[in-house]
Amino acid sequence: MHSGGVASRSADQRDVRESRRDPRESRNGNPPLDAVSLAIIEQLQEDGRRPYAAIGKAVGLSEAAVRQRVQKLLDQGVMQIVAVTDPLTVGFRRQAMVGITVEGDAEEVADALTDMPEVEYVVMTAGSFDVLAEIVCEDDDHLLEVINKRIRALPSVRSTESFVYLKLKKQTYMWGTR
Repeated sequence: MHSGGVASRSADQRDVRESRRDPRESRNGNPPLDAVSLAIIEQLQEDGRRPYAAIGKAVGLSEAAVRQRVQKLLDQGVMQIVAVTDPLTVGFRRQAMVGITVEGDAEEVADALTDMPEVEYVVMTAGSFDVLAEIVCEDDDHLLEVINKRIRALPSVRSTESFVYLKLKKQTYMWGTR
């Protein structure tokens, strides 16, 4: 009997420890990022084309070690290195955030939105909307077609509310390291 109580108490303690895991540890099982990996990410956020030798000098590693770390971060899905464009300069004159209220499974709607080429960002939320989607379109007619004919046509969508961007004041990709 006594040993059963000890085992039970140990299991309870383990549950408490697991619920107090490091908040920087990802839910996909990857260990938390160390200071050097965060510094490498920060260097690439400042300039995605910065040479590995320059990054190495800044973070105290060799060029080869930086190359290996960057590849590991890419393979783990921690980061991506991409070219970010200004939609206005490449022919997309209308951006909007669309709040979507769903009846039923919001994940099905979120999945359907990810398949639409005009949808750049999808997040499931708590609050007034179940899903938020950022849309980039050529003009108002294109935006209307996406919202009216495609998003509102999804079976579980109950309502939408659109927030048309008038002027973008700040857009940054520096989160996660500071």
